[in-house]
Amino acid sequence: MKNNTSLISSPLLTLPWVATRFGATLMNFIHLTTAIFVILGFLVFIVQFWSQIHKKSSRQIPLPPGPAPWPIVGSIPELFQKKPVFRWILGLMKEMNTEIACFRFGDVHVIPVTCPEIAREFLKKQDAMFMSRPITMGSEYPSRKFLSTNFSPSGDQWKKMRRVVTSELISPDRVRWLLGKRTKEADNLVRYVHNQCISDAIVNVRVAVRQYSGNVIWKMMFNKRYFGEGGKDEGAGVKEEEYMDAVFTVLSLLYSFCVSDYMPCLRRFDLNGHEKIMKEAIKIVNKYHDPIIDERIRERREGKKKEVEDLLDVLISVEYSNGKPLLSTEEIKAQAAELIYASVDNPSNAIEWALAEMINQPEILQKATEEIDRVVGKERLVQESDIMQLNYVKACAREAFRLHPIVPFNVPHVSSADTTVAGYFIPKGSHILLSRIGLGRNSKVWVDPLKFNPERHLKDPSVNVDLHEPDLRFISFSTGRRGCPGVALGSIITFMLLARLLQGFSWEVPHGESMIKLNESRSDLFLHKPLIAHAKPRLPMHVYPTHKNNY
Repeated sequence: MKNNTSLISSPLLTLPWVATRFGATLMNFIHLTTAIFVILGFLVFIVQFWSQIHKKSSRQIPLPPGPAPWPIVGSIPELFQKKPVFRWILGLMKEMNTEIACFRFGDVHVIPVTCPEIAREFLKKQDAMFMSRPITMGSEYPSRKFLSTNFSPSGDQWKKMRRVVTSELISPDRVRWLLGKRTKEADNLVRYVHNQCISDAIVNVRVAVRQYSGNVIWKMMFNKRYFGEGGKDEGAGVKEEEYMDAVFTVLSLLYSFCVSDYMPCLRRFDLNGHEKIMKEAIKIVNKYHDPIIDERIRERREGKKKEVEDLLDVLISVEYSNGKPLLSTEEIKAQAAELIYASVDNPSNAIEWALAEMINQPEILQKATEEIDRVVGKERLVQESDIMQLNYVKACAREAFRLHPIVPFNVPHVSSADTTVAGYFIPKGSHILLSRIGLGRNSKVWVDPLKFNPERHLKDPSVNVDLHEPDLRFISFSTGRRGCPGVALGSIITFMLLARLLQGFSWEVPHGESMIKLNESRSDLFLHKPLIAHAKPRLPMHVYPTHKNNY
């Protein structure tokens, strides 16, 4: 009996011993593995650190000046600590008294520039070297993995889409063909503001200008003004407001110094939280775009729709020489969205700022309205054909672009090889950022640069004023191979927006206030608070549109 008990219980008695031995072995394995990873990590650190030192010591031409980077990560920690990043970068450049700098984020050298002469060396003298775009999270989503024109790196896809845009979408003939749609939306703008005047005479200018900028490109793209029923005041409805909020969210995150753009291995962690926000915004935009585009493609393929009525029809109807569609559904969706992204923010921001500045300087406001009255009169609304003769009005818009750009930097350019600019070494893969603020407010270029002064653009009365600035003294549409192909269309939209607001209404500060506060938002370059102004009709009543257009 004793022996039997011993035989039965002996395996149980060994279990603690086995568990102990197994646990010890497991812990030793974990410690060994950890030690190996630590050693490997340390070796990688040493190799990369030595590589950086070796590159620096073997290079005779220096990098542009900048903050001393941490080993491996560079100035990545500052992306979390210095908010907003663009103000930290420009502030540090000012402290260092330099017009070109180098900030290393991970392995990427980011080169901001505030000098027009250096900017021209990048985008004119060495344009071919800097024509590509970076691969970033922010540009991947709106371009549907880099299928559209503006966000694609240089290559066959970019060349293909660029040809479509320049020859089919925004050629001079196409811009003239779309005149009727733009005129309808200019009329709708006047009617909307007039309705606000009737109700309480206080107008939220930001709402009005963004609504116009959105409506005019929607009309040209989708041949419709609303995604839903619109608002009771003939303004935006709930769907349009949701959509426009999403569009501006996308625009704010396109190139927002996201950590994963410089260290892609960290993208899965979404350390800035940008990717989650971008996904939600793109989801909303696509919710409104995709059903329209899918239905239109189906109708054309089934032969139910043959006429070309808008830009979406143009994108769908472009073909190879053998009759097959040139663009895939994804390419159509990406390019349609890009044209909308490119159209809504610049005109609305510039004209909100322009009107705010002009209200604070009534003599400028009066001079602009007098010019419109002299050229157009008060018995009809200003038309696009009048714009050529409205140089002072155009100078006001141009000055707003100079002094109040929509974003701190232009879309980044990427160097395709090592090169030298302004006596500094620019490594392959560097991101070149032309500072819209630094260029437009450069005291070496502009007299009294922080003053809103349209006269500075009218020194030669024989020159027709436009928004394009090829010498990069400020950035409106950029220049070079990657310059915006929609200069003509973007300029028309901007000029008409300002001209209609000035012609149709007298503008003053709201009652009880002495002037408009011209403070920039801390986190971006928008007016800190939406422009709220007192408006009063200044034309005979019969001139104002009174009926709702067909949408």
